[in-house]
Parts: sequence; C-alpha cells; structure tokens
Amino acid sequence: MHQTAKPLGVFPLSALAIALGLGGGAPSLAAEEEKRLETVTVISTGLRGQQRTVADSPAPIDIINSEQLLKTGRAELSEAISKLLPSFTFGTNIAGVNSQVRPLSNRSLGPAYTLVLVNGKRRHNGAAPANGNVDNSGANAIDIDLIPISAVSHIEVLKDSAAAQYGSDAVAGVINIILKGNSSGGHVEASYGQLSSGQGETIKTAADHGFAIGDGGFLHLSADARKRGTATWVGKAADSYRGYFEDAREAAWDRVAVKNGDPDLKAFNLAYNAELPLDEQFKLYSYATYGQRETEALNNLRLPNGPASIPELFPDGYFPLNNLKDTDYQFLFGGKGSVAGWDWDLSTTYGRNKIEHSSDLTINPTYGAASPTSFDDLATLQFDQWVNNLDITRAFDGLFGLGLPVQVSAGLEHRWERFRTFAGDDPLAWSVGPYSYPVGSDLYNANGAQPSVGAQAVLAIRPEDEADAKRSNVAAYLDLGFDLSERWYVGVAGRVEHYDDIEENTFSFKLNSRFELTEQVAIRGTLGSGFRAPSLTQLAYTVSDNRTAFDADGNLIPALRRTATPDSALAQALGASELDSEKSRNIGLGVTWQPAPRTSFTADAYLIDIDDRITLSENLYDRSGGAGAVGDLLESVGVARTTWVNYYTNAFDTRTRGLDLVADHRSQFGTWGDVRWSAAFNYNKTSIRGRRATPQNLTDAGISVIGHAREGELVAGTPRSRWIFGANWSLGDLTANLQTSRYGKVETWQQNAANDRSFGAKWITDLDLSYLLFDSLTLSVGGTNIFNVRPDNNGVIIPAQDRNYGNPPFHPGGGFWYTKLAYDF
Repeated sequence: MHQTAKPLGVFPLSALAIALGLGGGAPSLAAEEEKRLETVTVISTGLRGQQRTVADSPAPIDIINSEQLLKTGRAELSEAISKLLPSFTFGTNIAGVNSQVRPLSNRSLGPAYTLVLVNGKRRHNGAAPANGNVDNSGANAIDIDLIPISAVSHIEVLKDSAAAQYGSDAVAGVINIILKGNSSGGHVEASYGQLSSGQGETIKTAADHGFAIGDGGFLHLSADARKRGTATWVGKAADSYRGYFEDAREAAWDRVAVKNGDPDLKAFNLAYNAELPLDEQFKLYSYATYGQRETEALNNLRLPNGPASIPELFPDGYFPLNNLKDTDYQFLFGGKGSVAGWDWDLSTTYGRNKIEHSSDLTINPTYGAASPTSFDDLATLQFDQWVNNLDITRAFDGLFGLGLPVQVSAGLEHRWERFRTFAGDDPLAWSVGPYSYPVGSDLYNANGAQPSVGAQAVLAIRPEDEADAKRSNVAAYLDLGFDLSERWYVGVAGRVEHYDDIEENTFSFKLNSRFELTEQVAIRGTLGSGFRAPSLTQLAYTVSDNRTAFDADGNLIPALRRTATPDSALAQALGASELDSEKSRNIGLGVTWQPAPRTSFTADAYLIDIDDRITLSENLYDRSGGAGAVGDLLESVGVARTTWVNYYTNAFDTRTRGLDLVADHRSQFGTWGDVRWSAAFNYNKTSIRGRRATPQNLTDAGISVIGHAREGELVAGTPRSRWIFGANWSLGDLTANLQTSRYGKVETWQQNAANDRSFGAKWITDLDLSYLLFDSLTLSVGGTNIFNVRPDNNGVIIPAQDRNYGNPPFHPGGGFWYTKLAYDF
C-alpha cells in the first residue's frame, strides 16, 4: 500500500532555488521517500467502525496535517481549511455583529450542511444564527476557530454525503478533526505579522506537550493565544452626498462613511486529549476544549445630518462599535473495548457556546442628549448540546450464510439541544424615548420628527423577544460493508431519526462502492439521501434591531428591523408558515488512478438536490409611505407601520452539480532536493429548481417574500471554479512552500437587479520559507497574498457610501507578511 497524495502542498518554482543560490552537497532524500511510501494513512471517517487507507476509501477523502495548517500564515482553523481545499470557501463577513463568526462552505453549500466531528464525535454548534455575506440561512454553524490549531494532529475531510451514518448535518460532507495523542514531546511557536497596509498587526503564540500516563496511556495538552489589530478598508460617500449642514465642515469631510474589515480581536484556546488503557480489552478516553474570544467591530457612520444624530453627544457623527465576547467549551468522556468479538464505544459529550453583545460607542437617539453612549449588556445568545453515543462493530467471514466477508456496524445516539437568548439589562437600548428634533432647527427634520429608535448598529434583545427552545433527538443506524472480492467493496447504511418536535420519523440511506479495474485504476460511487431538520435558531430566534438595510431601490437607510419566528402572528400575517425539514438526495461517481508510486490522480463528480432549503426572507415593509396593505397588516398585529420584518422560510429547491480533481506527484532532483507538486480543482454550479410563492396580497403590494437577492446568494455568491497549485520543496534544512489559488468570479445580487455587481476571478499566492537553524529550532518567514491582490472595486455605489468589494471568497485586506520561530522537543 502507499499513501495517497494530498492535494495540499505548496509549490516552489525551480527558479527560486537558483535565485537563492542553493544546491550541491545536499543528500538525496530517496531513502526517506521509500520509507514514507511504506506507511499508510489510515482513516475511519465515513466508514463507521472500519478503518481503511485513503487510497482504498470508497468515498473521496482529503487529509490535512498539522504542518500544512501552521503554514497557512494569518489563517485561523476555518480559513486554513479553505486555503488548502478548493471545494471550501471561507466567508468574509466584514461588518458589525456578523464579523466575528465567518462561515465555511463546502461545495457552495452553507456550513449547516457539513458535519464537524472531533475525534469522531459530534462538535456542538455555535449560538449565532448565520446572517450576512452569502449565508442568510439562520442556521447556527459550528465555530471551529475556537479549537486550538496547536491541538490538531490532522483533519480528515470527507467530500461526500454521510447523513445515513452521522446524521442530518452531513449532507455535503464531514470534517473530522483528530487531536494530537502523543505521550511525549511537544511544540512551541510564536509569530508576528501584519497586512501590507500596516494594519491588522497579529501576534500568535502556541504550545503543546504530551505526557505518558498509566501503562500505555497519554495526556496531550495544547494552548494558543492570538491578538489581532483592526484592519479596515473604507468606503467613501459620493461627491453629491451631503453629510454636514455647515459648508465649512462639509468641505473638510474626508467622505469616509464605511469602515468595514477585520475587527480588533483577542482570543485564547485550550485543549487536552487523553487515553488510559485499563487492560487489553478496555480503555478510557477523554478530551476537552475551551475558548474565549473578544472582538470590537466598526460600523457605518451615523452622519451629523442623519436621523441618528444628536449633536450634543457626537457633533461630527459617529462610527458605532460592536463588542462581542464569545465563550465556548466542550467536554467528552468515554470508554471502549471488546466483548464477545464485538468492539464497542460508549461516550457522552457536552458543549456550550455563549455570545455576549455590548457597545462602547452608540446612542439611542430618541433620548436625545440624555442617551447613554455605551451599553454593557445588550443581548446574550447561548447554545447547549449534550450527545450520547453507543457504537458497536464486528467483522464476520461469512454472515447470513453468504460466505462473504462483511463488517457490521451499528449504533444509537441521543442528542439534546437548547437555544436561548437573554435580553439586555438596560431598557434604554431598545425603548422609545421622549426626544424629537426641535421645530425650526437645522437638525435632521425641522418638523419635530422622531429620531431613529434604539441603540444604533447593535443587536439588542428585548424581554418580549427572549427565546428558550429545546429539543431531543434519538437515532439508530446500521452500516454494512461487504468485500465481494479482493477488488470490489460495497457499503450499505441506513439511519432512522426522531425529533420530539417533528411529527414524522425520518430515514436516510447510503449505498457506496469501490471497484479496482486494475492495480492502478479504481472507480467509486455513492448514492444516498438525507434530511436536515430546521435548527432551533431558525425556529426560535427573534430580534429587533436598528441597523442599516437596503430598500427595494438599493438605497442603504436606517431601519427598525424585526426578525420574527415563523409561527408568530406577525410572520404569518406576512405569509409565513411552519418550517419543513430539508430533504436531500445525492449521487457521486469517481475514479482514482495511481500510474506510479509517487503519482496519483482522482476525479469525483457529484450531484446534490436539496428540497425546501431554508433562508431568511427579504425585508418586508410598507413601501407606500404609510397607506399601504403591508402597513395595515403590521398594524393589525400591534406592530408599528414603519417596521421592517423578515422571517425564515422554506424558500428554494436547489440542485448542485460539481467536479473535484486532485493530482499529486513527487520529484527527486538529487542535490537539488525533492519537490512535491500538487494540483486541485473544484467546479460547482447551483441552480434553482423551485421556489416558494408570495401570497397574493403581498404581490399586489409589490412585495416578494423571496426575491432576487436571496437567489443570488445561492447561485452566484460563491465561485463556480477554484484552482490550487502548489508543492513543497525540501533541500537539506531548507523548506520552501509556494501555493497559488485561482478564485473564480462571484456576484453580489440586490433586490433591485440594477444594483447587481460582478467581481472577477483572482489569483492569490502564498509563500512560506522555513530553515532548521538547529536540531529543533525552525525560523520561518512568509506571506499570504504576497502580490497584494484585492477584489475588484466594483461594489454597490449609493449616495451615502461605496460598498467597495462586495462579498469576496478570499480575505479582501490584501497581502499579509509574518515571521515565526518554532521549537520542537
């Protein structure tokens, strides 16, 4: 057996070696390579109780090792995965309350469709509903950035549906994060970097160490900490737009009205992984992670002549700040062993994610000069998850009298979840104060108008909007793996699930197979189904906030917005109905080719249909200025006519078609060292097969529940194509890594199609140079996006501001340079 090449290397040009003047005298690494080829990469993801090599897997799997993660420079864990795998896209939420958690999409499907495991066990979800960028599904994605990179041994990425084996989250695939389990040795590193602009100063430290415990056991401790400064890319108001009443101040204004970008960040993560054998047949195991993160994000400018201005407090306007504190932990304890020929594994795990919102620079204008300018407690979101698993597996030589080797795996799972939101402790954040603009003044309105309501640019939860939603789920699965011959493997799996808040039981299945045509060529395929129950956030999250929003004509204006639950009287008055589960069907077909020991190629095509996909509706509001049908509907349920309303709904039936290509080759150049070349490609296209209809009374009022903007997020918001070229060049104590990626075109659609924008394809190049100074000390220098490539400056231009870069699939801040010192012991 050999190790299947990974599509994740970094690509050094031979000219680089010449430029550095390196060569001669370096020993050939042929012997080391032959030794490496004798090893295999063993995986269990997607196989349930049966381990195989990557080369023999009936489904496409990529392996990312810890070294590759650490060489991605500025990246945290989610961004590192997206840099290394072309089917993954890292979301770039870059404004306000949505800039802390950034989604990781697989095969153009949102994070809700990719299951995250740690050591093969389900990771708990985050508390924040997806809102912004190209994911407005409202699902609460798992925040893997709260797992320390220093704790990760490697990551197994299954690029195929596994809902029948792991549950409804695994429609697009599985990310299985394997923690380090060494019983000795360790690693310490420190790095410093900043963007080419001089912003975003970043300091990182990380360490891990293994200890032996008992007879053959281990305890591995890991920790990392990071601090990142604010990095903003500004948007300027059009020359025709006036921000000040006085001519002198208007002339002096720099016209900066937007400061989007990376928030100021301080974070640390801790983890342990442990295993203790008690005898040859029984061992205990446990792991835990803890993370804490604080961010401070800028927002759009509240202009001096705007409806949120109070000149006594902020005579020059103000950029509100969003402060978020994220606390996250998960603890697992389990045991495994063998009884009567069956291997068993019993575990329990509990996880919590808690997000607290505050602001140091905002006001509620309806209280005038009496308004506070900071709020310490605006809202808290919390998600808890408790999961219990029992898995058993056994290999039989001829079960059921068939005379065929078969691996039987089965299991039970109980999962309890709870989503809660808590109101802030200061009613001044959301209540309506007595202040109105003085009649005859030169303020926003000379007719005594009321200013904007509520603390500006924040997420503030009112007592009546607090949520407390719970559910339990029980599931059972059966997985059979048949070796029909030495060349032919067939797997069949089925899973039954019951949610206590969903009437019907659900069933998912999977059939996959791998057949070796020759010793070098094999074909593999998958056929399956799945479903995804509405998340608790989609069912229960409700909030009223006062932030900016685009109206139907593409203007960005302050708006009192309310997200209503689908079962509320408010949402149902505007056409909402009870959420249905999403149903999926998938098919995949692939080929693997190993023409030489150091060369491999894989190609996998896939098709995924999802019915009843859930997303947030458009903003529904009275466009008639106070006399329209929508205003009447709002008033009929006790809501102000000026309120903008949205809710989650089963919006679309979609079809995603795609292709993954991976090639890998290792070259030996004698005294010039070794080069590991790699290339990877992903193509995917999502199309709309069906959509929900808008009720007639809203259609008559010119309202669409699901409009052009939401469709664009699914069909055009992520690249249809992505290339990654790279390799790893080793020459004695020097390692050079150069990777270049091509991100295909993306588009940002608005409700008004005239405001749609296209952002062209871009090449992003990363470089890392490492030199082993002594036996255990390594110095690295490098950069991500070393040519300082930015997205097209083609954002939506409106009078108040230029949105600049839309929603690019890569970090829009330009180049980032770093240096790192690491010590292994």
